[in-house]
Amino acid sequence: MTQPHLTIVQHPLVQHKLTIMRDKNTSTAGFRRLLREISLLLAYEVTRELDLTTTTIETPVCQMEAPTLEGKKLALISILRAGNGLMDGILELIPAARVGFIGLYRDPETLQPVKYYSKVPADLDLRMVIAVDPMLATGNSSVAAIDLLKEAGAKNLRFLCLLAAPEGVARMRDAHPDVPIFTAALDERLDDHGYIVPGLGDAGDRMFGTK
Repeated sequence: MTQPHLTIVQHPLVQHKLTIMRDKNTSTAGFRRLLREISLLLAYEVTRELDLTTTTIETPVCQMEAPTLEGKKLALISILRAGNGLMDGILELIPAARVGFIGLYRDPETLQPVKYYSKVPADLDLRMVIAVDPMLATGNSSVAAIDLLKEAGAKNLRFLCLLAAPEGVARMRDAHPDVPIFTAALDERLDDHGYIVPGLGDAGDRMFGTK
């Protein structure tokens, strides 16, 4: 399902894998594997509009003009720590992508993001930039990450997540209406602690086996 600013990837394999990930009985190893697999499927959708040009090649039969990606390689930006789980799968599909990291944590009292690390590729203004984080909850960390990327020069941005809450989508839309969101599901709401409902718990904890 596609709405202005929001694309929900409803492919049957995406939805099936997401259901298993939501199950609290799914193991850490299983969760990690499924996150890598589902990120591959989501990556197909978020890269659908990559620019193409042509190049001349020789097949075993003849010469032809064949499609190839145009411009600088895209940049993947992981919003630490849970973003690494999505990025690993996308890199299997696009191994030549440049990679950056933005470290943010959510203050448990204010729910506001606090930056502790940032290192991104050069020439972001010449690349499609895909920021990845499994959960779009309050949207505060995502907005802060996009703010940092725009300050670094990024102009062609996408945000990829596994789950989104309506509150987070609205926050992103208000702050960055030019950044489309791609997700596997739009859930019901946030609870009083800022967690997505029904959600799947804390993606970082489930991926790394921490609490």
